[in-house]
Amino acid sequence: MKTMLPDNSVNTSVRGNCVTVYCYSNKLETILGWNAMDGSKFAQKARVPPWIFESDIFMRRCLKGLIETDGSVFKDRGYTHVNFTTTIPELALDVENMIERLGYIHSIQRIDEGMPKKIKYVIRVCKRSKDFIDELDIDKS
Repeated sequence: MKTMLPDNSVNTSVRGNCVTVYCYSNKLETILGWNAMDGSKFAQKARVPPWIFESDIFMRRCLKGLIETDGSVFKDRGYTHVNFTTTIPELALDVENMIERLGYIHSIQRIDEGMPKKIKYVIRVCKRSKDFIDELDIDKS
C-alpha cells in the first residue's frame, strides 16, 4: 500500500493471526474500480482491475489475496487442492484467467444455491497445486 500510495499514511493492527491494514485515500476507489457507497461487491460486479493483468507479479499477489480471503487449501484422499469461491461471475472469470495465464489448470463448478440470480462459483486447482501454493506463497494455516 505504501508503494502505491507513498503520500498516504498506512498503519497496521495485529490481533492473533490477523492483520488489519488502514489506509485512507480518496484514490482507493479509482485504483480498485468500485465505489464504497454503491452497494455490495455482487451488486457492483466487482472485478480484478485491468492493471493487475499487466504483470505476473501483480497476478500472483492478487490471487494470493483472493485465495487467502475467499478461498481454501485442503487435502482430499491425500491430494492437496486450492479453492476460490465467489458469487460474482465476472470475478470468477478474472480468477480463471489469472490462473491460466500463470500456467495452471483449473476446474470450475457452478452451484445454484436457490438465491435469485446468484450462483456460487468454485474454482479449483488440483494438478500441480503444491507448485501453485508455493508460487503464490499462500498461507492458510
